[in-house]
Parts: sequence; structure tokens; C-alpha cells
Amino acid sequence: MAIPFDLRAAARSEGGVSRRLFLAAGAALAGLPRLAVTAAAADRKVSFPADPFTLGVASGDPDATSVVLWTRLAPKPLDPDGGLKPEVIPVAWEVADDEGMTKVVASGTAAATPQLGHSVHAEAKGLAPDRWYFYRFRAGDAVSPVGRTRTLPAADASPDKLRFAFASCQHYEHGLFTAYEHMAKDDLDLVVHLGDYIYEYPHRENAKQKLVRKHAGPTDGKIKTLDDYRNRHAQYRADPLLHRMHARCPWLVTWDDHEFDNNYANDVQEEQPKGKPQADPVAFLEQRAAAYQAYYEFMPLRPRSLPRGPDLRLYRKASFGRLAELLVLDTRQYRTDQPNGDRLSPLDPDALNPKNTLLGRDQRGWLEASLLTSPATWNVLAQQVMMAMVEVNYGGRSGYSMDQWPGYAHERMALAEFLRTRRVPNPVVLTGDIHSNWVNDLRVDDRKAEAPVVATEFVGTSISTGGNGAKEPKGVDALLAANPAVKFHNRERGYVRCSVTPTSWTTDYVVVEDVTAPGAAALTRASFAVEAGKPGAVRA
Repeated sequence: MAIPFDLRAAARSEGGVSRRLFLAAGAALAGLPRLAVTAAAADRKVSFPADPFTLGVASGDPDATSVVLWTRLAPKPLDPDGGLKPEVIPVAWEVADDEGMTKVVASGTAAATPQLGHSVHAEAKGLAPDRWYFYRFRAGDAVSPVGRTRTLPAADASPDKLRFAFASCQHYEHGLFTAYEHMAKDDLDLVVHLGDYIYEYPHRENAKQKLVRKHAGPTDGKIKTLDDYRNRHAQYRADPLLHRMHARCPWLVTWDDHEFDNNYANDVQEEQPKGKPQADPVAFLEQRAAAYQAYYEFMPLRPRSLPRGPDLRLYRKASFGRLAELLVLDTRQYRTDQPNGDRLSPLDPDALNPKNTLLGRDQRGWLEASLLTSPATWNVLAQQVMMAMVEVNYGGRSGYSMDQWPGYAHERMALAEFLRTRRVPNPVVLTGDIHSNWVNDLRVDDRKAEAPVVATEFVGTSISTGGNGAKEPKGVDALLAANPAVKFHNRERGYVRCSVTPTSWTTDYVVVEDVTAPGAAALTRASFAVEAGKPGAVRA
């Protein structure tokens, strides 16, 4: 979204940047997903130069009676406009009980607008709880592939099982998305994506990193404009393994940093090398508005998530009956700047500063209220950065990551204390970000091995970022010995599969043998179990 020059000038306020003006600029988009399609428009004959459904279909944000259905019209997906004229196009959608689409139970027409990149976010409502459905779209004479989705169990239901996978970090240049090929063979109820869906970097050769394919777009720097972000999302989504997995079941998505800018903190740019200036704060928020709009356009999010300028509320929950409450967090948009220059550091007064926050006041209040009122057996925090307080040694430098929860250690320990004192049933944390697998037993202060365990954290590796990783990383024995919280660590690529019942939680670490070779095999490297009512993971 381009911010007019006079608005950019007015957005500056003494001592900072006025966010209200940016919010006003973004508010104009709010009505577009619900734009009425007249009967005449719906009957209008539309023709396309090629198949407009090149990016497939997806569904997401399910509840007990509805789900959002997504597609984007793009006969030329790597063109910023998708190869379409700037006009509103009616898109019919339908939901059926059968894959042949003969038993239609819900239907409607949505408007694909050029302002939102001709994306469609249709809310299919009035569905039965805990049911599988099939869906498709039609625009003119073109018909989309058929997708498969489901609703969640009713709030008072007691399901026997939930089976889902979570993933993160899929750098297009570093490897193939083979993990999704194997994930599609699993019988999953849903997928949780924890961020770094795209990477903002230009194509660049690197002697240390084998590249298996190339980023499209600018080569002289990171992507920055709405057209840039649209192009990058389209390149990723055009991957057949990824968009095939999107069509298999509903997804719950959240972002991390690379959907916008590496290691950004709210409206603060990543630490810049000496001699290079920080971004102009107004230009940085303008860029964030572009990144957030493109993210919304390409994700199966409900229209209520449509961004207002540089703000987009992503934290929300999904209730799988009384079995599991899935609380999806956003640890990027509201955080304070990383302490200690975002470098490995001891847990010094800067890292322990009570003013440091990952969640922000409103999100933390929502999270605590949700945990207090949850009726679920399992309470799941789906979020981005590692919560365990783990001391690491990289390149001869030891310390704790200031970009992760240890940089916000006061808030992190307060949250763990909340889980302990309020006796929140069976908290489990799901994490992405760091391109490696971990299993961590969480205490209020993880440095105190004698303290009781209050929650379990499962950290998933990357889909492809970093290329092939190590089964047994160098120094892993010393890492485990120095950190009582850590039960398992490796750096292979893949995804994490979870099976949840009223009495137990089982996590499988699925790894791909070679992310640079098409059709590579996958195997379960390790499995861990948590018994309901007994915090802590045990290797299965």
C-alpha cells in the first residue's frame, strides 16, 4: 500500500511516529473482503489468458461451524498484478460433502478485488461441527482444484484424538519443500505454520550455502514494496508441494520476522552494520504495511484479520472441543527492541529488565485470560521463538539469544509462574524460528534444575532453511550437560507431527534425508511423549 507523500510527512510527530495516521490509511481496505457482488456482476462472463488458479486453494482458521476458503486469481502468478486488469472479478465458491462436489451444502460469491491482489477470503458458515468437507472456486469458465477442509468439534465435545503437524522456515533458495510431500501422506486434522513462510532476501550466491533454486525479484537488496512482497509470496505458493499441502486440510498461520524484515522488533529495524543508517521510521512502517498486506492476501485468514496500515492482529485461538485449546501468538509485532544489541549475552540487567516484552500488554492480557477460562485438557501456545532459557556457544561466544524469550526473561519467567500458580492444565509450547529440533522441559527459571517442570516445549526445525543439517550437531553433549531444560537437539530438516488424546501427547520429529534432491525419503528421527497431568517429556 503506498502512503501518500503528505501523509508520510504528517505521520511524523515530535519524538516519534504517529501510528493513528497509518491506521487511517489502512482502514479504507476494511470493506473490500465483504464487497457486495451484484447479480449482474456475478453473471458477467469473465475470460482469462490462462488458468487463473495457478496458486491453488487453501483453507484456514476453522471453528465448529465455519472455515475460511482462500484462493488468488493469477494467470501470471509472478507478475505483481497476477496478469489481470484492475477490475473486480466475481468468484463463486461451494462446499460439498463429497469430493465430486455433487452434494453441495454451502455456496456463495466473493469479490476478487485488485486492491487485494485478486485474493479471495470466503467464510463458509453454517457447517456441521467436526466434519470433513470439500470445496472449490469458479471464475468465469475456470474451475479451481478441489480442496479438503474440516470444521472443529463443538465447544462442549470431548474428541478422542487430534492429529496435526507444525512447520516453519521455508527458504526457497536453500532447499526443496519435500517435507510437505511427506506431510501430505499423514492423516492430519490441521497444520500450524509458525512463521518465516517467505524470506525477504535477494538472490545471492554464497560459497557456504548451496542454492537449489533462485529468488525472483530485486537482486540489489531485500524486497520492500507491495509488488515485491506479492511476487515473493507467489513464487513460494506456486511450489506444487506447498500448495498441494494447503489443499489437504485447514491451516493456522502466524508470522515471524522474514515475512517482513529479519529480526525486526515492532517498528525497529534489525541492527545495522556500522556505517549503515537505520531506516527512516516512516518508511519502515510503510514497508511493514506492504508486507502485512501481502501476507494477508496470500494466507487463509478471515477478513477480520485484514491489516490496518502497518498493524494486523494475528493472535487468536482455535478450540478443538475440550481436548485442546490452540492459542496462536505473535511475538514480533508488539515486542520491545532486543536488548544488548541483539547479540548473545548473559542474563544481565538489560535482559532481565521488566520493561522488555515479547507479547505487549494487550496480547499478554488476552493470553492470560484465555488460559484462565480454557476448559481444555491441553493448552497449546503456538508461537515463534524458543522459550527455554538455553545457554549456547556459537563461534566462541557464549550466552543466551536476545531475540528469543531469554532477552525478555522477566516476562518469560512471569508467564511460567502464571502457568504454575494458576495450575493451567497441561501447557505445551510449539516453536519454530531456529532451524533445529529441540525438546525442552520448561521451569519458571530454567537455570534451576531442581525446580519443578511446568510445561513442555517442542521446537521444530526448518522445512528447508540452511540446507541439510546435522543429525548430531557438534558439541551437543556439552549443550545437554549445561542446560537441564534440553532433552533433545538436532539440526536435520523436516517437520513435527503431534498426536493428542485426553491422556497423552506424542510428538514425532520427521526429518527429510536430503532437501536438495527431489523425492528424498523421510523418517521419524525421534519421538517424545507427555502424560496428561505430568509435565515433562519422555523419549518414546
